[in-house]
Amino acid sequence: MTSTATNAMRVLMVIPGACEGSSMIFARRQAQSLTAEGLEVDCFHLRTRTKPVDLMREFRRLRARIAAFQPSVVHAQFGTVTAALAALAAGRVPLLITYRGGDLNSSPTSGFRSLLGHVLSQLAALRAARIVCVSWRLHERLWWRTDRAVVMPTGVDTELFRPEPRDTARARLGWPLDERVILFNAGHDPRVKRLDLAEQAVVYARERLPGLRFEVLRGDTDPATIPVFMNASDCLLITSDSEGSPAVLQEALACGLPIVSVDVGDAAERLRGVRHTRLVSRDPRVIGRALAELVAVPLRTDGPEKVRDLSLRETASQLARLYAEAAGHRSSKTPVMEEVCESS
Repeated sequence: MTSTATNAMRVLMVIPGACEGSSMIFARRQAQSLTAEGLEVDCFHLRTRTKPVDLMREFRRLRARIAAFQPSVVHAQFGTVTAALAALAAGRVPLLITYRGGDLNSSPTSGFRSLLGHVLSQLAALRAARIVCVSWRLHERLWWRTDRAVVMPTGVDTELFRPEPRDTARARLGWPLDERVILFNAGHDPRVKRLDLAEQAVVYARERLPGLRFEVLRGDTDPATIPVFMNASDCLLITSDSEGSPAVLQEALACGLPIVSVDVGDAAERLRGVRHTRLVSRDPRVIGRALAELVAVPLRTDGPEKVRDLSLRETASQLARLYAEAAGHRSSKTPVMEEVCESS
């Protein structure tokens, strides 16, 4: 069943959340890019990660999918319950885990459930043949198995996210051409994204630049429209408390959109040397000043040149090599995971 040949590799991705909308869309795009590279990829979406009875049902459903698909590698696209369930269900099939941020990072909104998720993330790492961390900061949070871990951002679809004339994008959205627009992605959890801090910063920015528009993307925003919003805007603002590797930052770079960001995830690394971007402290006055200065005159960045090595095609090629390594590596289970697997 195990093969190191790329054209024979069968990968089962285990993805938390729905199979549509914006939820984990970067994981679904990664699956599509792997298919384009010649791998056979199937996606298993976890419908729930909370109630024990439902989790047992999902565990049985995952085991059945593994038995039917017979993958060379099982790839958990998140830590916490997703990785733990994949570790238990994979059996002797090699496991690869991608840690994305909330599975290893803590945040001001963290509680017991979050702490439990972090512990499950660390335990699942014991079962992994290979580990992907989307930033060095996440890599540093691993308790063990760091020798099996690599740092690799998810990658950006450079065919979807690419520069378009600002006025053309604004015409598609019906926006006035003379407005200055700050774009902010609140996602599914505005608290973690710190929408409150972003709103405070915009108040200060408007003192210098009256009439500044603040456009907020929510978790239900159609993913297909995101590139249009980016190309129509004058700046992207990121104020998150906790991130792994902000996908929105990579996407904005690919569109050439100027960026003001706090030092979160791998933002400092991604913005280093990129024109018309600012890395700022979490002081709303400082953020507001940077916003006003950056959007006073509409400009674009050299971001598209900086993300060439972050394209989905490039990351798919790297993942294919990791899958081949994982498929050829059958390490014995640690006592901790052996006990958990037997008890299931």
